[in-house]
Amino acid sequence: MENPKLLLIIPPMTQLNTPYPSTAYLTGFLKSRGIPSAQRDFSLELALRIFSSSGLQSVFEVLAQKKNRTERELFFLEAQTDYLRTIDPVVRFLQGKDPTLAFRLASRTLVPEGPRFGALEQGGLTLEQSFGKLGVQDQGKHIASLFLDDIADLIAESIDSRFALSRYGEKLAASQLSMDPLLESLRSAPTLLDRWIEEMTIEAVRSHDVATVGLSVPFPGNVYGAFRIAATIKRHFPQIKILLGGGYVNTELRWLSDARVHDYFDAITLDDGERPLWELLNGEKKLRTFSNGQWHSDADVHDIPFKDSGAPSYEGLRLGDYLSMLEMLNPMHRLWSDLRWNKLTLAHGCYWKKCSFCDTSLDYIGRYDPASADLLLDRMQNVREQTGQSGFHFVDEAAPPATLKHLSENILKRGQTFTWWGNIRFEKSFTPVLTRLMSDAGCVAVTGGLEVASDRLLKLMNKGVTIEQVARVTRAFSDAGIMVHAYLMYGFPTETMQETIDSLEVVRQLFEAGCIQSGFWHRFSATVHSPVGLNPADYGVEVFSPLGDRPSQVFAVNDLKFIDPTGCDHDALGVGLKKAIYNFMHGVGIEEDVRFWFAEAALKGIKIPRSSIAKNRIARALFAATSPVA
Repeated sequence: MENPKLLLIIPPMTQLNTPYPSTAYLTGFLKSRGIPSAQRDFSLELALRIFSSSGLQSVFEVLAQKKNRTERELFFLEAQTDYLRTIDPVVRFLQGKDPTLAFRLASRTLVPEGPRFGALEQGGLTLEQSFGKLGVQDQGKHIASLFLDDIADLIAESIDSRFALSRYGEKLAASQLSMDPLLESLRSAPTLLDRWIEEMTIEAVRSHDVATVGLSVPFPGNVYGAFRIAATIKRHFPQIKILLGGGYVNTELRWLSDARVHDYFDAITLDDGERPLWELLNGEKKLRTFSNGQWHSDADVHDIPFKDSGAPSYEGLRLGDYLSMLEMLNPMHRLWSDLRWNKLTLAHGCYWKKCSFCDTSLDYIGRYDPASADLLLDRMQNVREQTGQSGFHFVDEAAPPATLKHLSENILKRGQTFTWWGNIRFEKSFTPVLTRLMSDAGCVAVTGGLEVASDRLLKLMNKGVTIEQVARVTRAFSDAGIMVHAYLMYGFPTETMQETIDSLEVVRQLFEAGCIQSGFWHRFSATVHSPVGLNPADYGVEVFSPLGDRPSQVFAVNDLKFIDPTGCDHDALGVGLKKAIYNFMHGVGIEEDVRFWFAEAALKGIKIPRSSIAKNRIARALFAATSPVA
């Protein structure tokens, strides 16, 4: 086959344990159409540059030139020899290539221990108490992960303040109305990481004989890297066409009017990338693209049906080099950072698409397009053959219950063995019969949005569930041996302090009853594409114009500032909520009054009773579900 003329790149940074699936989906689609392409994951490649003896040597050379050094920098310089000696073996261990190193890592005598290791002492538990006598691999992985975290913190403090392990320059792109901060950063003196990205870009273009480069940008933390890559290509290979697409573009650049993006990109695509990319490569109609300083769209031209998009292709990605990290001692959190999961979508869009905080007006959620269970299982088998891995993470906004039922039946019917998990809605379709079927077919965990454990707010959110229903569904999953993680939200429009405290009490009861094993609180954010952003009066709030004074050159628009008449200081509650959930996940403090987790100042001196939620509401809901009368 000819050398590929299209190169697809995931810019840094995303997670390091598995490739983000966008380029794999596009590669699979193009392959099904006979269009040759190659793909590279620069998140992995940049990480492997940093976490190597040669990379760290370059870092230490930068530190050696500094006159005024911080305490962290002094620690690293003193331990330089040990870091250079151990970094390559530790990376090989996290790649699964040298498992016996776990014994030395678990002994805590192999690698230098920086500030991140302080968390081990604060937790009050030894590694053996946390992992057990036989959990040596996990102990070693945890130590190795903290080791890399320390290095990442050093990079952010001393080499490039924009850097983090899973994002790079995020603040330069997230809801940034103007391109000026991003352009200023790109024009500043290059850091060591900038130079590495430039070197990686030049090598990749030359290796693949490229005519077109497509950059897939899923998050704000990938934007700076994408622009740095594009600038390098424009400078060294001006004849190459550069395309930009991905989740960030679909969400934040729909108001784009700043033609300065064309200094970096020849065209930008919206929504699913398959058809726009295909048309751009073939010189046909440009569906939903930004070029020549304006958007071009044809509402009558539809995207490629989901069933025709093809199976993802991981060909060309360095699957054996990803790093399995274990940073938090929580079984659900490790699913995101540990092991290499094949990522797959069961359907295009969301079958519910009604939640008022969600970007339901956008194509990736609003256009529901399912595929048959037979086709999905064929794709799973195809991907397993490519990668040699049978673990799957279904990345749908909400996996359809009917699809999960039929897929589980087909997995068992064909006698296949898979391990899988994904996001769901806690809806009544997930009965004990279905959850047991899913468990038998390989489901090990589910994540779902409980959001705010208040029936009033759940109704306002249009979640389509009740607290009692959530209790019964989560218990059904837990009884089937499927781990449950709950996404939680605070600060929703008109939410009162009392409702937030009541929500935490419900969450406490869910942990106490064994319904959920993990959770995470996040602060509500209104977006321009959600029902709250589109119709704020329906939710009792007033929003500010996303364009402010309406500048002539608009870059990214997403988050909205709004006025909530309740006046509740939600930010003051964030620390207590997160502290409580962290302890609940470790079985600590579940019997405490939920006010225990908040400083008096956070509650502003208001005397809040234990909770207006009846103490045993979850227990009563579970009893009612199993009683003969029910």
